[in-house]
Amino acid sequence: SYTIDMGPLGPGWQESPRPFSCSIEDPTKQTKFKGIKTYISYRVTPSHTGHPVYRRYKHFDWLYNRLLHKFTVISVPHLPEKQATGRFEEDFIEKRKRRLILWMNHMTSHPVLSQYEGFEHFLMCADDKQWKLGKRRAEKDEMVGAHFMLTLQIPNEHQDLQDVEERIDTFKAFAKKMDDSVMQLTHVASELVRKHLGGFRKEFQRLGNAFQSISQAFMLDPPHSSETFNNAISH
Repeated sequence: SYTIDMGPLGPGWQESPRPFSCSIEDPTKQTKFKGIKTYISYRVTPSHTGHPVYRRYKHFDWLYNRLLHKFTVISVPHLPEKQATGRFEEDFIEKRKRRLILWMNHMTSHPVLSQYEGFEHFLMCADDKQWKLGKRRAEKDEMVGAHFMLTLQIPNEHQDLQDVEERIDTFKAFAKKMDDSVMQLTHVASELVRKHLGGFRKEFQRLGNAFQSISQAFMLDPPHSSETFNNAISH
């Protein structure tokens, strides 16, 4: 069950009684079926056990879909996107690892998601046979969707219906504004990156050449020139 407490700012999830963190390290290229299948394996180590398990991206994807299926009232962040080509390039592997770490940090810090049995299974099961059994058990979980509400322990305090509706309306307005603003920021940032790779890049190169020219001018006056200053503006 999951408990909702009434705090000074209103209702909220009860904090996890056993907070923990989890590291994701050592992405390693692995093969199976005599080299026919190739994949990247990550060493996942939860702080409360200290025992590492090894997970592929498809295992993270399975957990993500279980979380979406069970916790329809909780926002679960996306995993890093899949990529058809270049999956084994060093830059892509490192970038994916960093994003998986951010995703995992959110999971372990969330008071509800971090207590999900399927998540615990993902973090702790090191045996292939037990993994499959736990995977099937999680997929047969009946307390999903609307039935998830039956697992909640709610505050005993009386809730004013009008106050509840106002809180919901306020949050809806916030969620929409935040979604629109993030999309706008993403669009503007993408445009800025595109410009820096194109026209802006040439302008910055011209500016750099101008600074280098000034540095060369100072070097023509050795008695009064500063090597440190010249190196700085010509760097």
